Amino acid sequence: MRRRWTIGTLLLGLAVAALAVFNLFIAPGGTPPGGVQPSGVQSAGPQGTTTSAPAAAPPSAGEGTGGPNVSGLPAIRESQLPAEGRRTLALIRQGGPYPYSRDGVAFGNFERILPRKAGGYYKEYTVPTPGESDRGARRIVAGQAGDKYYTPDHYESFKFIAEGK
Repeated sequence: MRRRWTIGTLLLGLAVAALAVFNLFIAPGGTPPGGVQPSGVQSAGPQGTTTSAPAAAPPSAGEGTGGPNVSGLPAIRESQLPAEGRRTLALIRQGGPYPYSRDGVAFGNFERILPRKAGGYYKEYTVPTPGESDRGARRIVAGQAGDKYYTPDHYESFKFIAEGK
């Protein structure tokens, strides 16, 4: 008996194939091509809205909390951040609690402006904007290694935060 292929069956097959390609090569937190995670990198887990976990490891003795700027991005001193940004940075250092439910969720780096890392490496935090009724456009994005970046324009541009300066 010969099977007939309908347009619906073909479309379903294409959708499944596209989803498989997305999961293998595009989705944050997926295993990179080759099937091996780089050493020291953890796969991303479920992305809930937990707001009390610290975003980065504490600084080593004698170092600023952000480490060296290996991103090649322009830097902004911590003291040059808006007051709301300095308060958000302090909350990140103490591990919360954060005022917004979306604070501490994974940042996907889809713009590819920050250094490329495995999915789940970056977390985002709101920097409140006076006069805005919602979260506004300002954010701090923190990496697992302690690197932190400020964006005043909702990921259009970033500056490396030189902490302790």
